[in-house]
Amino acid sequence: MIQARMFADGRVQGVNFRRYVQRFAVNLGINGFVRNLPDGRVEILAQGTEEKIQELINYIKNSPGLSYVTDLNISWENHLSNLSTFHIEF
Repeated sequence: MIQARMFADGRVQGVNFRRYVQRFAVNLGINGFVRNLPDGRVEILAQGTEEKIQELINYIKNSPGLSYVTDLNISWENHLSNLSTFHIEF
């Protein structure tokens, strides 16, 4: 298990981006969360196998739904947060 923290920039708020990411992550069996940030970006924390997280990264880069991801900053982290589901944080 590894953990990745991602920050998506572009048209990612107000277009159901968080819901698309949550559904895809749940289908992959990834734990974590997705949340809007005050600066217009979206933060995604994902825990799972490197292969599954890479699938999620590719999905996000392809701008699901009406979103348009212009930049995805990814940080790989050794410390795993204690998460058992993938949810939307409000």
